[in-house]
Amino acid sequence: MSPTAPAPSPSDLYNPDAVRIRHSAGMAQWLLEQQVSLAYTSYATGRLIVAGVGPDGRLFFNEQNYTRAMGLHYADGDLHLASLYQIWRLADLLGEGEYANKAFDCILVPRLAHTTGYLDVHELAVDHLQRPIFVNTRYSCLATVDPGFNFQPLWMPPFISELAPDDRCHLNGLAMDQGRPRFVTAFSRTDSPEGWREAGIGQGVVIDVRTGEVLADGLCMPHSPRIHDGKLWLLESGRGYLVSIDLESGRKADVAFCPGYVRGLSLHGNFAVVGVSKARDGVKSLPLHEELGRLGAEPWCGIVVVDLAQRLICNFIRYETEISELFDVTLLPGIRNPMTIGPNTEEILSTIRANPSFASLQNEGAGRDSRRPERSP
Repeated sequence: MSPTAPAPSPSDLYNPDAVRIRHSAGMAQWLLEQQVSLAYTSYATGRLIVAGVGPDGRLFFNEQNYTRAMGLHYADGDLHLASLYQIWRLADLLGEGEYANKAFDCILVPRLAHTTGYLDVHELAVDHLQRPIFVNTRYSCLATVDPGFNFQPLWMPPFISELAPDDRCHLNGLAMDQGRPRFVTAFSRTDSPEGWREAGIGQGVVIDVRTGEVLADGLCMPHSPRIHDGKLWLLESGRGYLVSIDLESGRKADVAFCPGYVRGLSLHGNFAVVGVSKARDGVKSLPLHEELGRLGAEPWCGIVVVDLAQRLICNFIRYETEISELFDVTLLPGIRNPMTIGPNTEEILSTIRANPSFASLQNEGAGRDSRRPERSP
């Protein structure tokens, strides 16, 4: 790195004696072959975790604290993150060909935080206008940020009668299509305060944002809808299954069973990366528990890679720590070994990079892209 951007110390890296992580023998090689790394969140422990492959060819993990870390979206060097009451934008500090500590080819640092208040934001994405679009679960709508307000509502399901902080249907997942919201998932079509809690676990729906029509129903706690390879993919958390849904008929097909409460999905080529969490103790009657019992398996927490052609788990990362649940997972294409610097760390005070070029005082239209170092695709 250049002298103007000193390399951060690895004080926030995992202590292998305190954190026990198991992984498949081929996990690091899979990341290298696919030319990706991972970012994922744990909301109960308030962590953003990134995982890549170090110079020695082994998996490397780095974490930072963000209270109630939830939805993630990565594109073009920016990682957006939903937390308890803020939407964060983290940007890659490094320019093309730069490395930190001779190990990291990406350093994600917080650049912007929009204060939303508590909206129970679940998933989020960035649209074709470069706006963060997020699932405002508490107000049962899709929303974006607004400089003068906590949020700007964009869309509500047609069965929701008013904008109110009631979490009426547990709207939670968002699928984008060519930079625009296309599908959302909800636990039910209820229109009363927390009505989804009384609706039953098999009342989940996928809603087409463009038309307001339900594409698929009868789903068991659906999460994480994604469009990939001409299909809609999502997770039936209450069953533990990755499923695909035909975009024309709405017909559902099971793809693979994962050993836990599935939530967080990213697709890449012929693979799906899925977050799994330990089955919820407070809900004893989920089909997930029955499937685990039938297979004689125990639920666990971590990341699994599903080979979509074989419909089998081919690689995994498994936590045997206080981390018992994950919420979202996203891939960082073209990045081998990322790290992050958190907003409440010593490193954030001294990790500084300035644009070497002075801007004109009259140049009011300078955008943020002009202030960021160039990075290769």
